[in-house]
Amino acid sequence: MLAAIRSRAAGVAGLGSGFRRVRLGIGDDCALLRPRSGEEVAVTTDLSIEGRHFRLNWHSPESVGHRTLARGLSDLAAMGAKPVAAFLSLGLPRELTVAENGPAWVERFLDGLLGLAREHRVPLVGGDLAESPLAVADIVLTGVVPRGKALLRSGAKAGDRIYVTGSLGGAAAELAALSTNPEAFQDRRRGDAAPHLFPQPRVKQGIWLRKCGLASAAMDLSDGLSTDLQHLCEESGGAAEVESAALPLGTGASLAMALHGGEDYELLFTAAKDVRVPQAIAGVAIAEIGRMRAAKAGRPTVALRTDNGLEPLMANGWEHFSMNAEKKLKNG
Repeated sequence: MLAAIRSRAAGVAGLGSGFRRVRLGIGDDCALLRPRSGEEVAVTTDLSIEGRHFRLNWHSPESVGHRTLARGLSDLAAMGAKPVAAFLSLGLPRELTVAENGPAWVERFLDGLLGLAREHRVPLVGGDLAESPLAVADIVLTGVVPRGKALLRSGAKAGDRIYVTGSLGGAAAELAALSTNPEAFQDRRRGDAAPHLFPQPRVKQGIWLRKCGLASAAMDLSDGLSTDLQHLCEESGGAAEVESAALPLGTGASLAMALHGGEDYELLFTAAKDVRVPQAIAGVAIAEIGRMRAAKAGRPTVALRTDNGLEPLMANGWEHFSMNAEKKLKNG
């Protein structure tokens, strides 16, 4: 299987001059990367576990592969990093490696992962394989940013405006529909309007924000706006107000899904109030959803403005090992 993966990965590694930062890929004990002078290396890792992040009877192998890489690419996007290389460790039951009446599950998984890798020109240069009682995929991604220029969560100031790319809650809406009728989603493919099954990491948008120096702080929306905005406020030492009417709802999404659903993999960023933020970046719509304010004792860190006034917005998105996470898992 290693030889087959190496052969398939080579098709991504030869895409162009951007891969000069990869000196040695699959085949030796380590890959060798060579950042250019004046660059810093961004490294992120994401674990996908059967039964926690995907279900074999709900998600096609292509979707699982796509989502595995998309999660890491979204982290790089949040820092304005250019993807350089991917490392994949797979633990699989033996039956997922055997071809029966068509390609094996693992081959279709690689179709999904390498398809997204080609789109973002990031080579698969290493990893590990092991037999496992359940399917597990661990992705490690490296990227580069000019020294001192990475977008961080910690730069937001009182008065800054809060923005998001794309729309929110669409992934949660699709997951809810998927849980009731998985068969209806088996033919979904990359490129379809499928925000949960085939999310689109905002790499181009993150790089644009970094190059323009427009964002004061940024992160990706993986755990839900209510939870992720709380994290941004904590790192920046501030607080936030969100306008419920300004939230760009995804197809079929409720306000609760937009606030707490998670897995949108959009970018959340802030910019000074006198900065002119475009209505779209690289073809993706940008929406202003609120503003940062100074933290104050006795006041909620994140508040939501509705027709009824201002009310606390509790972090009710995804957090591992929390009671809320257990509830979300039981509800699909």
